[in-house]
Amino acid sequence: MKYEFIESYVGEYSISLMCRTLEVSRGGYYKWCHHTPSERSKRRERFEQLVMCTFAQYRARYGSVRIVEELNEAGYACCVNYVFDIMKERGIRARNGKGFKYNKDVAAMTNVADNLLRRDFESEMPNQKWVTDITYIWVKSRWLFLATVMDLHSRRIVGWSLGTTMTVELITNALKMAFESCKPPKGVIIHSDHGVQYRAYKYQDFMRKHGGVPCMSRQVNCWDNAVMESFYSRLKVELIYAETIKLSKKSKWASTNTSRYFTIAEEDT
Repeated sequence: MKYEFIESYVGEYSISLMCRTLEVSRGGYYKWCHHTPSERSKRRERFEQLVMCTFAQYRARYGSVRIVEELNEAGYACCVNYVFDIMKERGIRARNGKGFKYNKDVAAMTNVADNLLRRDFESEMPNQKWVTDITYIWVKSRWLFLATVMDLHSRRIVGWSLGTTMTVELITNALKMAFESCKPPKGVIIHSDHGVQYRAYKYQDFMRKHGGVPCMSRQVNCWDNAVMESFYSRLKVELIYAETIKLSKKSKWASTNTSRYFTIAEEDT
């Protein structure tokens, strides 16, 4: 996955810089470039992407058993041991606590909107199509959660919210900022995944009261929100993994003049 990421940005950034940032060797990258993968390795890479997408979609709460259930339902046959090995190799582990009893019937999808966007990420004018998502960033031994809203016409971040917990309030605050700063006409499409926060009645009511039209990705398909995925990848490489971040109680996130990327502004304590 790291080599694929480097390959996708060759020409925009130095290969040496990306290798150092992602902690891989240049030799390993060039060897990967000239290697013709076997069918088995191709399948492994495909499932690694699916596992990582599912893990991110459900906010690091799903372990191997529940990820297998989601993938099998989506038509990707795999077993628990196979997914467990991938998660172990990638160093990812579910954050859900002990004692939680998962009931698939109770967890059945509600408030799931149609995918009106259908990967059409072009927009003829501002405030026609917005995309939104949450990402989590490990900083100073704790998780921070960042929710953002992007206008697909300008690719500008028009709303954002940062917090230590992933709540409905977090994403609602990001959307509130977008509505207040842009004042869009009724009918703006607001695309997200169908995570539990985005399906919450409080969030959906707020959206509809302000004239927003909900739109959601298909299950286990992060490519339906590829623009936000790409933004978060760049954000983490350029601002998170490339630098040592120091946060204080007065630290805050601020958008740049272009609002396309985020910078971290730390005030003197």
